[in-house]
Amino acid sequence: MEGRPRPLARAVPRKAVSRMGTTTCLQDSIKHAHDELGTQLATARTVMPERGHSRRGCPPIDLYLVGSSRHLHAVDDVLVPAVEHGVPGGRSLVRDYETAAHRLAVVLAHVKALEYGSTWEHGLAWAGVWDDVEGAATGQRRHEEAVGEELSQALGEERLQRLADRLEHAQGSEPTRPHPYVPHRGPAGRVARWVTRRSDGFWDTVESRYTPERPHVEHKRPGLLWQYLLADPHFDDEDADIKP
Repeated sequence: MEGRPRPLARAVPRKAVSRMGTTTCLQDSIKHAHDELGTQLATARTVMPERGHSRRGCPPIDLYLVGSSRHLHAVDDVLVPAVEHGVPGGRSLVRDYETAAHRLAVVLAHVKALEYGSTWEHGLAWAGVWDDVEGAATGQRRHEEAVGEELSQALGEERLQRLADRLEHAQGSEPTRPHPYVPHRGPAGRVARWVTRRSDGFWDTVESRYTPERPHVEHKRPGLLWQYLLADPHFDDEDADIKP
């Protein structure tokens, strides 16, 4: 004799699914950024600038410093407000993250000063400084991943994708130096980033510092309908050679 049929599982509403961490786009974006920074750090550690090269910079070290600084500012600009206002208990999460981020920013500032021959940093050894950087970067990554995980559980897929896109886009235009002692949150933080972005650009030029630019993205050609509406037709090369 067969047993009683098992009741059908209740379908989960679409809206509920979208708010239960069904996409990892933001977490993947955070992981990709830190994996790239980790590779840059490993390369920078192998380079020991010579004393005669003081105040001239070193491209592998500059590459890591610029990437790390821009990423820290991008998190402040994009993720911190989102978790503070969109996640229960977000303020506590933000405080823990900011403690770790401040520690990393301070260590990065020491690296920048040592690289360019600051008299205040002459007694520091590169090996010890890089150990400090690696420890601080590991802690900052752990707290940032916690922020990304909480956001992924609390927000819907569309908003998570927008955050991931904004985070990636912001990293190409944020200040190129860490600035651990300026405001980082709220209107004051936005003003500070606006000011330091411009001052960093000026001093990067003065110091001939290596600051990679965001790669240019080719835009998709408009379709035939848009070409017609814009009165701006585009012809293929072979069509352009055809004479009336």
